[in-house]
Amino acid sequence: MSVFGIPFAFVLFGLTLAGVAIFHRRNFEVAATGLVAVLIYTLVATNVSVAEDLDDHWRLLLNLAGLLFGFAILARHFEDSGVPEWFMRKLPGGWGAGFLLLLGVAFASTFIDNIAAAILGGVVAKKLYRGKVGVGYLAAIVAASNAGGAGSPVGDTTTTMMWIGGVPPVELARAFFAIVFVVAFSGLIAARMQHKLNPIGDLPAGYDIDVARLGIVSLIIGGAIASNILIEFPAVGVWVAILLGGLIRPIPWGEARTAAKGTIFLLSLVTAASLMPLSSLPSPSWHSSIGLGYVSAVFDNIPLTALALFQGTYDWGLLAFAVGYGGSMIWFGSSAGVGLCNRFPEAKHTLRWIKEGWHVAVAYVLGVTIYMVVIGWRPYNLRQHPTHPLVDPTIGGGIAAGVTALALYVALRHWLTVRHGLAQPLPVPAAVPGGAEASAPGRQGPHGAIRGHLPHLDGSWIRRNGRRTLVRLHLRHH
Repeated sequence: MSVFGIPFAFVLFGLTLAGVAIFHRRNFEVAATGLVAVLIYTLVATNVSVAEDLDDHWRLLLNLAGLLFGFAILARHFEDSGVPEWFMRKLPGGWGAGFLLLLGVAFASTFIDNIAAAILGGVVAKKLYRGKVGVGYLAAIVAASNAGGAGSPVGDTTTTMMWIGGVPPVELARAFFAIVFVVAFSGLIAARMQHKLNPIGDLPAGYDIDVARLGIVSLIIGGAIASNILIEFPAVGVWVAILLGGLIRPIPWGEARTAAKGTIFLLSLVTAASLMPLSSLPSPSWHSSIGLGYVSAVFDNIPLTALALFQGTYDWGLLAFAVGYGGSMIWFGSSAGVGLCNRFPEAKHTLRWIKEGWHVAVAYVLGVTIYMVVIGWRPYNLRQHPTHPLVDPTIGGGIAAGVTALALYVALRHWLTVRHGLAQPLPVPAAVPGGAEASAPGRQGPHGAIRGHLPHLDGSWIRRNGRRTLVRLHLRHH
């Protein structure tokens, strides 16, 4: 079935994307409804086997979900480690602080996942600008993370796919000719816009570095890189590190709950995109590669990359830059954008993102122009250079399934423990030491009263161990 020669599945997907753009306050519901519509049409009116398609993509979906949930927890550990305050004191005043932060995000994403780089950059920006971060600057953070990851085999899911598929890292590294320029161009404009919107204020007078949380952050990033190389499943390393870190600092499970809707939103779009009848792409050329960058702003770049690898002959540096950086032009065009917007819900406004983040689209045009002028079109034929993964994919999938089951078990145990503890009424006294009166009995305002009964627990202890742990200690104390 088609409409004016366009497959009806594409029509449904296009309507879903349009709904996300128009009904930005209901983007989760729109994406979920669109996925259901695509699934029903595929099952009823086509010969495509949904089960076989999902069997081909379950590793991708599980990995993507694991990364988005895991990096939300990573962001909380990083925020509570004291490192953002330390980093802020090293930045210069004025708009230069915002510019250097964007350069740091781009650099970090060359050796850590671009989702993590974007989220960590957002954490620092939120503290630096006291919670008032413009959408244009958030777009620049996403663009910087995607740009840095586009030239590195471990910086982005698409470049990792290319690396695993046989593309040498030196082929990807050519993207840095465009990356350096677009990060500088977009970063200068976004930093000045942000400074005009909300200049940085007084920096924190002091800070305490929580070495344990910083170690957990390093362990999570290292686990992602190691498992990506060994079993092609970075989320496994992330969650092994999170569970091990839970032995020394409580796992902030609340961050995973906060990221749930945004994660399901992206998984819905990726799943719907995987069901589209993409039997082939245009013949490999410089203009088709540039066009894929615009397509990746609204269409998931992972199936596009998979089809390009199947074709086998591209200028992989240009393609990596196009599908990576091109996804920054709209907030849901990349996993990094969705991950960051989970912490900044006000940025989930497509028209506002395009309007305030216009510099990203302009930088894309300038970037591909510079690449073609300096490098030109240099295709690399993968079929002439076959490679093999370090570990059999079946083994990697089995390890991923085991780690997923363990993480779900630990999360369920935590939820049951906290629910049981908070179900008990807290015996908050009428007055606490120092003359302050309790706001109300029960759960309302208990923390001041708890600190009064346990005066040796200061603010830094609460930051390291969590308020829920404090509540449980209070219950045990009484």
